[in-house]
Amino acid sequence: MNIRKSDDMGDVLAYEADVLGMVKEYLSFGEFDETVKLFERECKSKGKPPPKISEKLVKDSQTTPIQKNLLKSFENGDATVFFELWIEHIPSDIRDGDPDAQKLEMYLQIHFATFPLKHSFGRPVTVAENSMARFRRYLETKGGAICNTAEFLRFCALPFVPNPVAHPSFKDLFQDSWIPDVRRKLEEFLSAKLNVSSTPRLLTLYKEGGKDNKEKIHQLRQLLAEAERRAASYMRKFNKAQADYHNLISITAELVESLEATVSGKMISPEYLQSVFVRLFSNQMRQSSTQSIDFTRPGTASSMLRASVAPQRLKDVPLLPSLDYEKLKKDLMNGSDRLKALLLQALRWRLTRSLQGEQRDTVLEAFISNDLLDSRRSGQKSVLHLMKSTSEIVRQYVARLINAFASLPEGRTYLSQIPPLLKILEGALETEGKDSVARENVLGALQKLSLRRAQQSAMIEDGLISWLVDELQNSDCLSDYTLEYSTALLMNLCFRSQGKSKCAANAKHILSTLSDLLAHENHEIRPYVNRALYSILGVPAIRDEAREMGLEEILRCYSKDKNTEFSQQIEFIIKQINSKEICEDKPGSDDEDEDDDEEDVMEADIDKDEVLHPQDGELSGESLLTTEYLGIMTNNVKSKRRSATQRSQNFDEPLQRPLTPGSRRSRYYLSPYLSREPHSMSCRPQT
Repeated sequence: MNIRKSDDMGDVLAYEADVLGMVKEYLSFGEFDETVKLFERECKSKGKPPPKISEKLVKDSQTTPIQKNLLKSFENGDATVFFELWIEHIPSDIRDGDPDAQKLEMYLQIHFATFPLKHSFGRPVTVAENSMARFRRYLETKGGAICNTAEFLRFCALPFVPNPVAHPSFKDLFQDSWIPDVRRKLEEFLSAKLNVSSTPRLLTLYKEGGKDNKEKIHQLRQLLAEAERRAASYMRKFNKAQADYHNLISITAELVESLEATVSGKMISPEYLQSVFVRLFSNQMRQSSTQSIDFTRPGTASSMLRASVAPQRLKDVPLLPSLDYEKLKKDLMNGSDRLKALLLQALRWRLTRSLQGEQRDTVLEAFISNDLLDSRRSGQKSVLHLMKSTSEIVRQYVARLINAFASLPEGRTYLSQIPPLLKILEGALETEGKDSVARENVLGALQKLSLRRAQQSAMIEDGLISWLVDELQNSDCLSDYTLEYSTALLMNLCFRSQGKSKCAANAKHILSTLSDLLAHENHEIRPYVNRALYSILGVPAIRDEAREMGLEEILRCYSKDKNTEFSQQIEFIIKQINSKEICEDKPGSDDEDEDDDEEDVMEADIDKDEVLHPQDGELSGESLLTTEYLGIMTNNVKSKRRSATQRSQNFDEPLQRPLTPGSRRSRYYLSPYLSREPHSMSCRPQT
């Protein structure tokens, strides 16, 4: 009983200040001025905390002086006075919960940190040092989360740069327009937040007390789910529009060159015009490497058109600070589960949120050269084996990090050199829950690793095709990510003769599953299903099974689809079913040591649905890494590899290789494969 009473008293003390504040709020709102004075006096005499009115109730008559004082301290660069007023008059639920308020506070912190550097005349050097120290403390605590966003990521390095005024990354901070712009944002924010009187919290509690908020939460979740579905739909439409745009630009460039050639007397052949028509009206179909566009010819008007679609090189991108990887790996192995998860999250963010190009290349090279996953360590005590942790969050965050590695070519090379990796990931598919984020990321990593032939062979040998077919039978229970990456992985494995043999052993089951998938509402999987079907139907035994089960009649139902491209693909598959050819792989084709040449595709899905958020005063993200694990020269910049554009000049080449959903969406030249007549595709795995 005494313990219970002690707990109750603790609760009272914890919330007493808020309760007293609500009472004073209501009395002030009702203009019980004398009662307020007596209430305050009695609270003081009894040693109670002084009741404070919520700043939401500030009257319009009081707002103007508050705004003036805040703006005055802003102009004077007086951070101490400004943030005292800020905390006193801006409610904590707005400061901590409003994204606009958090962004504004970051800009204000930057303003006060750089103010002494802009007005250094007559000021001691220590003033500038103290301002930067204040900003660093802010980044290490409250500002850690927002600093990890793309908008503010570069400012994480501001306190560590010796001369920010001369650094190109921060030149905009010292332009004449910076302070007026921040002041305008501050004025708009204060006008919106301080000029509106609010109902007292006590009255609000009385009105809403006893009401069940579950229905409202349910409605909000439904709205969120609908918004996410719309966002995914818009993204698919955007990717298609972008692909069409790039196709038109490339065709236009070729036509301009042809017009230039006619000036020299060269005629345009009917065959050439026909090839242009095919590409215009068949969604970027590529006939052969001889008809692909040569992007290397200089001095023509078409080069200007190509320049409009060439990726722009980012200038003055700062490299992220080096890290102490030995200390990192030690804490990943021996730290608490929360520390492990925070570190895994921070390392992943460093990779996913870095800018594509030299910055990301340097981050990845540092991870690999310092063997972040302990690939060379024998035994169970390695970072990779955190996939078997008892903590669900740790397992999820390891899977996310591995998926991020697998999204990059050099990352896949690194992962492929870790012998136990595939077994660990395949084991996680069995042990993780069907709808878990960890399982999604494991599946994504496996699909990307299947771009490499050695990993394809190992997955086929481990029976992954059978597992995928069983998984896809219940496709309605799968998330879009799981569905797309499962079908894409199955497709890649079906391109190999070894994979086709596995399919032939259970032909009816796999044909039934694939044909059912064509009816799924997620049309993003159709290209993968079609390619898998076309590939395995090159095996006579599977064709016989398809005829016996009446697959042609099933496919005829889809051949009338409004999407002409999809209908054409179905017709090609039907022709494959009725083909009499015996499809044989080229000699040695299955043994070639030829891996993917994919571009970097870092998906936003890898960072979705974060479950780990820093607590008050807790470091996270880049702030955690640069505060506790700063190293010396662990970043090594390698010579840059060929860009994705340079690697992909032969438009026919990607059609001979596996791919990932991310790369298919991002590449403007990749269209569904069935643009060719079946005889020209015979016996070759199409991608």
